[in-house]
Amino acid sequence: MATQSVLIDKSAPLVPSLNSRRVAILGFGTVGKSVARILSEGKLAGLELTQVFNRNVERKRVPWVNRDVQWTENIDDVLASDVEFVVEVMGGVEPAKQWVKSILESGRSVVTANKQLIARHGAELSEIAQEHDCQLLFGASVAGGVPVITALEHGLAGDELQSVCGILNGTCNYILSKMESGESFRLALEQAQQLGYAEADPTDDIAGYDTRAKLVILARVALRTEITLGEVVCQPISTVDPVDFEYARELGCTIRQIGHAELVADKCFAAVEPMLVPASSPLARAQGCENVVLAQGKFGGSTAFSGPGAGGDATAVAVISDLVALASASSAPVIREMRTLPVSNERMSPYFLRFVVRDRPGIVAAIAAALAKFEINVDAVFQKPGYDKARLPFVVTVERCSSKKLQAALDEIALCEFLVEPALKLPIFGH
Repeated sequence: MATQSVLIDKSAPLVPSLNSRRVAILGFGTVGKSVARILSEGKLAGLELTQVFNRNVERKRVPWVNRDVQWTENIDDVLASDVEFVVEVMGGVEPAKQWVKSILESGRSVVTANKQLIARHGAELSEIAQEHDCQLLFGASVAGGVPVITALEHGLAGDELQSVCGILNGTCNYILSKMESGESFRLALEQAQQLGYAEADPTDDIAGYDTRAKLVILARVALRTEITLGEVVCQPISTVDPVDFEYARELGCTIRQIGHAELVADKCFAAVEPMLVPASSPLARAQGCENVVLAQGKFGGSTAFSGPGAGGDATAVAVISDLVALASASSAPVIREMRTLPVSNERMSPYFLRFVVRDRPGIVAAIAAALAKFEINVDAVFQKPGYDKARLPFVVTVERCSSKKLQAALDEIALCEFLVEPALKLPIFGH
């Protein structure tokens, strides 16, 4: 793909247009600072930064912001001002929800990168925006700088989307990429924390909660289906070991954390879990903090979106893009006719099962018998040499089966004395 270079004359004075739309930023952290820098230095016609809100705002001041910008730690200053667009990049659900609600009720549009806010209250806030003839745009809430929300709402509006899935958490993808090269989970996590990719408490990322919030948003936008956070089952990536990547390679696959929502008959399947992904899939090629989203349409087939999924600059680009759309009146409000369907975490899929056992005769026969009891067919058995017989890892792959029946079989196998730890169960993507 060709790379386009753009030269900016930084010596030219910044002269706001008489028709500039006034912008306030709520939150001056990593993303807020990047948004402010683009507005201050990017010479975007039609947008003028006029206010910055942050707690303890004095410690946030930077010399490169225009001296006419008002810095405040009083939200009432923003609510009472003449700003037309407000960028909310504070994070958290409260007080962000109440402030965004008040801004929308005043008839002013809001651009936000707040995935938890949109996942929990996006439908309610969008309705308020519609009632007050303004807009709530949240393109930065999923996949950072990848314009997937806009693409799903407008670029694929002519299709009938049936599923959406992807790698939505850069921290998990970084960790799994390092494990693919042989690092332990613990060491890969420590490296992610040292690089600033993972928080001191990485639970939201590792357990899948961050991806879950983004999946709820994608289901609403792509599938026009309302699901709640509590309806999406999450499996952590901490159950994956480097040995699983060795066995995955034997199958021409790797392992990635996938958020997946799909319309199946009169239900919506939704889950966040590590999965085996064929090496030929765009999902397998995502390295480091890259995000990938796949949408499957009834008429248009599969469409892939990829790019940087984290970082202040990448997310700020998505925020600015939403602002530009508002300023140019190119983002007509999308009226969604939403549906509410029962949410299921039961799927039909082939599976990768990794067992760790105390080696003895008859283990494979016992596992096969338990699987057969629930009408599950074994596809293949893999056992690499060189491992301790007291903690011997080996893999069984099974043909396409019900996840519910498979779990029942694994519950029986868990009672066997030869098992050292619970079996790892990974769906195989794309089958």
